[in-house]
Amino acid sequence: MQHQLARTSVALALVLAAAMLPVAVTRAAPGAHGPNGEHLDAPGAAVNASGLARLPDGSVNVPKLAQRRMAIRTVLAPESEPAATVELPGRVVMDPNASGRVQAVHGGRIEPGPRGLPVAGQAVKRGDVLAYVRHHAEPYALGTQQAQLVELRAQRQIAEQRVQRLEGLEGTVPRKEIDAARTEAKSLAERERSIGASLSSREALIAPISGVIARADLVVGQVVEPRDVLFEVVDPARMLVEATTADASLAARLAGASVQGLPDVSLRLLGASRSMRDGVLPITFAVGAAKPGTALPLAIGQPVTVVAQSKERIKGVVLPAEAVVRNPSNEPIVWIKSGAERFIPQPVQFRPLDANTVVITQGLSADNRVVVQGAPLIAQIR
Repeated sequence: MQHQLARTSVALALVLAAAMLPVAVTRAAPGAHGPNGEHLDAPGAAVNASGLARLPDGSVNVPKLAQRRMAIRTVLAPESEPAATVELPGRVVMDPNASGRVQAVHGGRIEPGPRGLPVAGQAVKRGDVLAYVRHHAEPYALGTQQAQLVELRAQRQIAEQRVQRLEGLEGTVPRKEIDAARTEAKSLAERERSIGASLSSREALIAPISGVIARADLVVGQVVEPRDVLFEVVDPARMLVEATTADASLAARLAGASVQGLPDVSLRLLGASRSMRDGVLPITFAVGAAKPGTALPLAIGQPVTVVAQSKERIKGVVLPAEAVVRNPSNEPIVWIKSGAERFIPQPVQFRPLDANTVVITQGLSADNRVVVQGAPLIAQIR
């Protein structure tokens, strides 16, 4: 009887070992471990994974470990009274004192310069020959000039022969006749040279300033008309931004301005026009780099949004622009931290202050802890 019980115990032990063997193999699979060797299918990992989720009330649960990975930062933002701002549409234009246009005075055919035809983006120096314009006269005018050239050449030859004869008779011929013959021969030679040069003349297109080619619409052999704009040269470090507004008194109330989305660009007010253009008034700003020596991330003709700061004050909470995100209904919201791992979406109304900050005018109080870094990541949690 004891031997039979022993055999039964051994059999049960083998069955249990066989039943547990697949589980052990599954847990030891190569792809079931994290970067630090932890079991991804362990109970602790499952709890952490399920902790990152959106709750039924719209709030989001973010575990502490996930907050560190997402680099979430929060601040207690107090109320303040920053300067009021207004957004103005604008575009980048050339500085008339640091740009130039190259035009042909007369029409003709394009020929390459000493270094070929320049292309857009190429750096040039003031005085460089960019291209040549070979002039072509009308057939009738060309025939008249050629006939005049032949006539002048014959007259010059006759005058030179007369000078030689008179010089051979020097002493018997008055000196004034010899001098008059030499003057006539020299005059005919200069007229012949001038008309001959006009038949094969070409106009050199010179760079008016040192800078970069902003526009180049030429190819070899192209025929251009007089006053066509062939090249535009700009100084990439000197540009202007022209904003427009319908408020004639806005320029007098401006305290500063910036370009939305470009924190590395600074603006300086130059003045506002007193003449309406298409129903609006242009306001001109000088563009500068926030860090001296860096290139401006702008191009001629680029549309921009100018955030103009007024001398007026508004009451609200100043936050970084990245703190404001959009909910599924496309409403602006900020995330408020209400607990160690819970974040609540709060609809707000805001106005931009500059390229980096906004002011929340409604929706927040001074005791709210607001997410200022990582808000877009929290908004993506579903």
